[in-house]
Amino acid sequence: MLKLITWTRVKWTLRGLLALIVVLFLHYTLPQHDIVRITDVYNRITQIGSNRLFYAAPDVGTGEGDRRDIRFIAAVRPNGKVIVYRNEDTGWVWPPYFKYDSSNLQAEAAQFESTSPPYRWVSITHYGWRIAWLSIYPNAVAIKPVAGPDVRIIPWANIIILTMLALLVFMARRMWLQFRERAIDPLLEDAGEAWDKVDEHSDAARDHARGLWQRFRAWLARWSGKSRR
Repeated sequence: MLKLITWTRVKWTLRGLLALIVVLFLHYTLPQHDIVRITDVYNRITQIGSNRLFYAAPDVGTGEGDRRDIRFIAAVRPNGKVIVYRNEDTGWVWPPYFKYDSSNLQAEAAQFESTSPPYRWVSITHYGWRIAWLSIYPNAVAIKPVAGPDVRIIPWANIIILTMLALLVFMARRMWLQFRERAIDPLLEDAGEAWDKVDEHSDAARDHARGLWQRFRAWLARWSGKSRR
């Protein structure tokens, strides 16, 4: 019973970890929309180290290297908190945004700079996270002006993608259940029946051996009695 409880906990723990990894992966990869006002655009030579996983490929046509000239966009949210975005091409690698226009996007960001009232608000579409102590920045992929800081962007792309993923998971689960019902369960039943037959033969052999031993002991007892006479 204890082993069964332990295995159940391990199974659910693994399932929980897998679900957490999937959620974090989708949260990092899917597009997000921030309403901000841009306060600065600049380039900075950045050392790429152990956080390389969170940076895109260099601009198409440029070389690889640990030191890279990266474009940044500084902005302020409606609540006054600052946020910094990097502006890198993604090319054909993951995530599949197929972004090749980081230079144009930097020019658009400069056009929308707003440091004094009346502020100009924009929606920046990006993916990724901002983790300051790891020098990780979200990557901006699009900028468009909005009417004000209270605008709400409906994430239609995320809704469509998540709906499609849910349908794929549902279909994959149905296919797996049908496959298990048609192929695996019959094999398990046959194996169970074969094991039951093995048990039955084993019990019969054990009973037969026990009967032989008892008859031998009875014969030995009779033989010993005749010897004493």
